[in-house]
Amino acid sequence: MKNEDKILKAALAVVKDHTISGTRMHLIAEKAGMVQSNIHYYFKTKGDLMSALQRTVLEKCLELRKTYRKNIKKDTLEEELDVFIAQKKAFILKYREYDYAEVDFWVQGRINQDMKDCFAESFEGWRKEIRGMLQKYEPELSDKAKECLPYQIVSYLEGATIQYLVDEKRVDLEDYFEFGKKMILTIIEEEVDKLQ
Repeated sequence: MKNEDKILKAALAVVKDHTISGTRMHLIAEKAGMVQSNIHYYFKTKGDLMSALQRTVLEKCLELRKTYRKNIKKDTLEEELDVFIAQKKAFILKYREYDYAEVDFWVQGRINQDMKDCFAESFEGWRKEIRGMLQKYEPELSDKAKECLPYQIVSYLEGATIQYLVDEKRVDLEDYFEFGKKMILTIIEEEVDKLQ
């Protein structure tokens, strides 16, 4: 593993355990099994390291969705929606440290404009990807629906994170995602029917 990757992996673990505000370079160095000066060789400041970590979280999202797309059997809207659901479910259940970091970046964005801008950019990328999916499978949707639905879908996916991380014993993720998917597909169907 390259030193930068080792540092980012350690930073992700430290953020999970201590939050971004509680993260210190010496904690990352300890977790990475390196001396702190080596961390500073790759990342001059904590801000630089957190920016790189934020990009790492985004790249993991994209990588997982790419992997899940390879498993699509039928080229349908529902299967493509399942890709987004599978990625979010993986973050919640298998890669929780990424979900904790993502939520923490959102919180830190209140006081750190760079983090907020990066977060906003990644969410816009997510919505753009969803808009592309809607355009591909339901091109007859109104412009208003194509604009609003990506916001709703992102909120539904992120809502799963918040609900589950708050109290995982009370949330059945399978039911949550299945019910939410039905709502989304029903809304899309109703919107398409209005135009015919």
